Amino acid sequence: MAEPENPSNVEAKKKNRKRKRNKKVAQASPGQAEEAVGTDERSGNEGDLHESKDASLKKKKKKKESKALRRQQEEEEEESELNEDEDGNDGRDEEDGGGEEEGEGEGGGREEGKPREGKSVGSGIMSAVSFDELGLSEHTANAIKDMGFQYMTQIQARAIPPLMEGKDVLGAARTGSGKTLAFLVPAVELLHNIHFTPRNGTGVVVICPTRELAIQTHAVAKELLKNHSQTLALVIGGAARRTEAERIVKGANLLVATPGRLLDHIQNTKGFIYKNLKCLMIDEADRILEANFEEEMKQIIKLLPKKRQTALFSATQTKKVEDLARLSFQTTPIYIDVDDGRTKVTNEGLQQGYCIVPSAKRFILLYSFLKRNLSKKVMVFFSSCNSVKYHSELLKYIQVDCFDIHGKQKQQKRTTTFFDFCKAEKGILLCTDVAARGLDIPAVDWIVQFDPPDEPKEYIHRVGRTARGEGGKGNALLFLIPEELQFLRYLKAAKVPVKEYEYDEKKLANVQSHLEKLVANNYYLNKSAKDAYRSYILAYNSHSMKDIFNVHRLDLQVQICSLTEVLVRAFIS
Repeated sequence: MAEPENPSNVEAKKKNRKRKRNKKVAQASPGQAEEAVGTDERSGNEGDLHESKDASLKKKKKKKESKALRRQQEEEEEESELNEDEDGNDGRDEEDGGGEEEGEGEGGGREEGKPREGKSVGSGIMSAVSFDELGLSEHTANAIKDMGFQYMTQIQARAIPPLMEGKDVLGAARTGSGKTLAFLVPAVELLHNIHFTPRNGTGVVVICPTRELAIQTHAVAKELLKNHSQTLALVIGGAARRTEAERIVKGANLLVATPGRLLDHIQNTKGFIYKNLKCLMIDEADRILEANFEEEMKQIIKLLPKKRQTALFSATQTKKVEDLARLSFQTTPIYIDVDDGRTKVTNEGLQQGYCIVPSAKRFILLYSFLKRNLSKKVMVFFSSCNSVKYHSELLKYIQVDCFDIHGKQKQQKRTTTFFDFCKAEKGILLCTDVAARGLDIPAVDWIVQFDPPDEPKEYIHRVGRTARGEGGKGNALLFLIPEELQFLRYLKAAKVPVKEYEYDEKKLANVQSHLEKLVANNYYLNKSAKDAYRSYILAYNSHSMKDIFNVHRLDLQVQICSLTEVLVRAFIS
């Protein structure tokens, strides 16, 4: 084997070739420059191919070559490798910046799907600003890297800097846009920078509309705080109040809470130090108000220190949200709306459709759909807890396993089910709208709305569980009976694009007679069906869009069959 050439000589040759190539590219037009680079790549590849063929032939002709010939071949191979190296870099090392025009430059080593510097990519959820540019503490920066994030979403890029400067923020961003990190990162940095300790009590309060969203927000905060000394606690309805109180009294620097339980602790937990509160974060404010927590929020805001920073995030800006904002902010907030100017309000990458299906065929169609999608992750929405409970029992009786979440379950059950479904690669979750807002459930393939939403806004929140994040894909299916078709006009007016999905009735599963016998002969399933029917009628009657969802226009005799999909003759009579 020949002795390797001096590295300095190799580097000199490389620089010389690079200067010639730069000159050639600089003198060419943009189109010619690309052609030149392409030609270089082709020439280099062809040269390698000829060299390998020649070497193979020479080995066959004679086993031993002269030292000079070997030396010449090695130099040619070295030159070819250098050419390949230059072409493979697409000019990343060039001083004229040609490589950055080709979309490489500093981001050449980025993960697939990450944005280039100075540009946004994909659906526009992501920004080109990295978390490194925020000047975060080492502990927080490392935690974010461990979570797998490099670049910020648009709401994060626009909300985090002013929040870190201590300014008030009113943010509007659709679901799946990264709001949670947008307020948690500044919260953690605030506590770190002022050296908040447990004896100082609570420095940041985050209010969430539902227990599940609070649990998820708490989990993200725990990840961000894992390298910090600051403490964290969660207070939600349904959990052990005494245990919560003990944690609060010990000092919970960052407190994640639902409104009712937070107000309870403020009013009744002795030793709860909140006089040092520096920041109040309100997430999903519109949902909090929809859940009738308006009075609790007013009392909480009155009891908390007035001298504080406030951030309020909401997917929609309603009059109630505006009223809450006026009450919450002590100064005029910075308004951030990353959705302004969008032509549609649902997530990019979401395919949406509807089926017009007679009442008597609704469950059969759902069953057939679920059987064909057992390898997918599917969420099915119902209008009542009893309806979720009944359909879950019925599906399990006919060998379709599913998860279920509804408001009548104990909190521990809801929490366990939620995380089990999050971790599952496939599965079916039956739920009420308790799971429709804010929750980040990974890789949901289908959102099925078996019972129609109360209004287009609720439809948007439901389908927001899929196609989340940058490049996310998903599907949504809405069941409508013929009397409900006018709902499509409202969806169109709300910038929701849906198309009709047709189905072949002949291909629907033939399980009607089996279901009839099953429910008629099973006391508990029969009772559950009756409860579900009553709840369905009550929910339908309470619909806000009564011009479309009018209970008096329903054929209740057929509707009973629709809900249970069987002739529960005793109940009908």
